[in-house]
Amino acid sequence: MKKPTMKGLNVPENPIYLAVILVLSSIICYFNWGMGLAAFLLFIYLVYYNWKVTRIRRVEWTRYLENLSENIDWSTKNAVFSVPMPFVVVELDGTINWYNPRFGQLFEGESLLGKNIKNYIPNLDIYALLKNKEDDCIQIELNGRTYRLFYTPLGIGDSKEDGRRVIVFLYLQDITQEALLKVKYHDERPVVMLVQVDNYDEVVNNTDEAKRPVVMAEIESILSQWAISLNAGWKKFDRDKFVVFAEARALKALEDDKFSILDAVRSISAGNRIPVTLSIGVGVDGKNPLELSHYAQFALDLALGRGGDQAVVKRGTKLFFYGGKSKEVEKRTKVKSRVIANALKELMSQSWGVFIMGHEAADLDCLGAALGIYRCARHIGKRAYIVMSRPNPSIRPMISRLMEDEEYRDVFITPDEALTIADRQAVVVVVDVHRPAFMEEQRLLNAVDKVVVIDHHRRSAEAVENATLVYLEPYASSTSELVTEIVQYFDEKVELKPVEADALLAGITVDTKNFIFKTGVRTFEAASYLRRAGADPASVRHLFQDDLETFLSRAEVVKNAQIIAPGVALAYCPPDIKNGQLIAAQAADSLLTIKGIHTSFVLYANGDDVMISGRSLGNVNVQMVLEKLGGGGHLTVAGAQLGNISLDEARQKVIKALKDYLEEGNKR
Repeated sequence: MKKPTMKGLNVPENPIYLAVILVLSSIICYFNWGMGLAAFLLFIYLVYYNWKVTRIRRVEWTRYLENLSENIDWSTKNAVFSVPMPFVVVELDGTINWYNPRFGQLFEGESLLGKNIKNYIPNLDIYALLKNKEDDCIQIELNGRTYRLFYTPLGIGDSKEDGRRVIVFLYLQDITQEALLKVKYHDERPVVMLVQVDNYDEVVNNTDEAKRPVVMAEIESILSQWAISLNAGWKKFDRDKFVVFAEARALKALEDDKFSILDAVRSISAGNRIPVTLSIGVGVDGKNPLELSHYAQFALDLALGRGGDQAVVKRGTKLFFYGGKSKEVEKRTKVKSRVIANALKELMSQSWGVFIMGHEAADLDCLGAALGIYRCARHIGKRAYIVMSRPNPSIRPMISRLMEDEEYRDVFITPDEALTIADRQAVVVVVDVHRPAFMEEQRLLNAVDKVVVIDHHRRSAEAVENATLVYLEPYASSTSELVTEIVQYFDEKVELKPVEADALLAGITVDTKNFIFKTGVRTFEAASYLRRAGADPASVRHLFQDDLETFLSRAEVVKNAQIIAPGVALAYCPPDIKNGQLIAAQAADSLLTIKGIHTSFVLYANGDDVMISGRSLGNVNVQMVLEKLGGGGHLTVAGAQLGNISLDEARQKVIKALKDYLEEGNKR
C-alpha cells in the first residue's frame, strides 16, 4: 500500500476555499433563495468531507510514524543483540539483567540472570567505572585472557511517574593477542649495560704477580657465565671495562635478584687480598641506541661517584639503585688530585675572582675546605669570597678566630651580596656538597660560566649539571682531605696560615670522628701535611669543646633514645632545644658508643621541617636509608630534611625507610 504523505494534509488553502464558497452561497441566496439553499447544502457537505478526509489522514500518519519507530527499535535491538563480542546489561549494583550468548560462553553456559557480575569479574566496580570521566574502557583479565571492557550507562523509565533508573551496557573486546604482543615488545627492548671493575688497580697491586692472571680470568669467567645466563652478548673493550647487550626481560630478572652478580664477583678468592667490586650502569627505555648508551654511561658514572660496588639503572628520567652496601675502597694514586689542582689553577687564572660556596648550615669540613680554596685563589692574586649565611653553631669558635685577622673581615659575604658582585668572568667553587638544593645559593651557579664542584659525598642523581670541573671522590674521609691534597699540588709555594691549617685539620677530624671512620693512608698524609703547615692539634681540640648546657642537652637526647630495630636507636631533640642541629649530630655519635647499638637516628624540629642525623658503625648503610627520604651522605654518616611534617610522622617515615632497607638486604 502506498504510504500517505504530508501533501494535502491540513494545508491552509482548504479553509480559505470553504470560506469563499460560504460567501458565494450567501450572495446566491440573496438573489435566488432556492439556488442559494442548494449552494448552502453543498457547503455543508464539503465541510463534512474535509473533516473526514483530514481525520483519516491523521490516523494513517500516526500509524506510519508508529511503524517507523517500531522498525527503528527493531533495528537497534537487532544490532545490540547481534553484537559480535561478549555483551551484558547490568544494574548499578552489578545485578545481571541480560547477556548475549557470547558472554554466556565465557562461563560455560551457566545461567547468569539475576546474579551479580562481581561473582564472575571480581575486580569490577560499576560505580568506579561511571565516576571515571577520562576513559570509557578498562582492561581486565578473565579466564586467562585479556579483555578491553567498554561501558555505556543508559537512563530508562519515566522521570515523572516511576523515576529514572540507570542500567549499564558492558562490552568485552578480546585483546589477548594485542596484550601478548605488547608484553613481547617490552620484554625484547634493548638494554645496554656498562660494567667496570672499579677497584682494578687496587686488586692488581695487592695480588701476587703469579696469581694476577688467575684473578682476572676468574672475573671474566663469572661475567661470561652471567651474560650467557641472561642470553646477552658481551664484550671486553678495556682491561677493566665490559659492555653487555641484553633484553629488558633479562634486566627484570637482574632487578628481582638485586644484581647478585655484585656478590658473586665480590666473593672471588683466587689470591687477591682485597675483594673485587663491580660498578654497573644500565640504560633502558631510550629512544634509540645512542640515547641508551648515554643512559648507561650516566648510570655508570653515578655508580662510580657513589663509591662503586653497585648497579644503577637509568630508566628514562628515573634512577634505581642496587648494592652499594660495602665501604668505599681508598684510591692510593694521587694523579687525579694533581690533575684537578692544575685544572683549578687554570680556571682561576682566567677569572677575575673566585666565589666559594658550601652547603647550608656550613660545618667545620665545609669551612676548612672553603679556606683552603681561598688560600689557593689568593696565592695567584685573585679576589676570593666565601659565601655563607647561616653557619652551623659548631663553627662559631673558628669564625671568631678568623675575624681576629683583618684579612678575613671582608671575605665572608651573604648570598645576596654574591649575586650582586658575580658576573660571567668569575668562577664559583662549590665545596662539601654537589646537590644544588642543599647549597647556600643555587642562583649563583647560573650567574657565572665556570663552576667547580669538590665533594666527598656519594654522588646523587641531583648533581650540578654542566659543571666545568667535578672532583667527587666518595672514598675520601672529608672534603678537607681532598682540598688539602689540591693545595699541595696547586703550587709548591702555597703557604697556609695556621688558622687555615687548623680549619682543614678540624674538618678532617670532625668527619672521621677523631680519625676512626673512613680513615685511610691519605687521610693521615693530609693531616701530616697540615701539621707541618702549622696546624695545632690542641687548638683543634678546643674547637670541639661544648658548654655545660650543650653537654646536658645531648645527654637528655641520648637518655630518651628508643630501640626501633636490633642494634638501631632513634631519639628526638626537644622542640625548644638550643643548637638543635649540632646536638642532634653529637647525640647520634654518642649513641654509637653504647654497647649493642650500631646505628642511630636523631630527629629535631626546625620550624615546620624535621632534620635527621644518621650514624652507623657500618652494619647499616645510613646513606641508603636516608636517600629514601630525599637525603644523602655516606655509608656511616648521612642526613635528611623533611618538609612540613611533625616529629611523629618523621619518626614513622624513618622506621619505614629502615624496614624497607633491611628487607631489601634480606632478599639478596
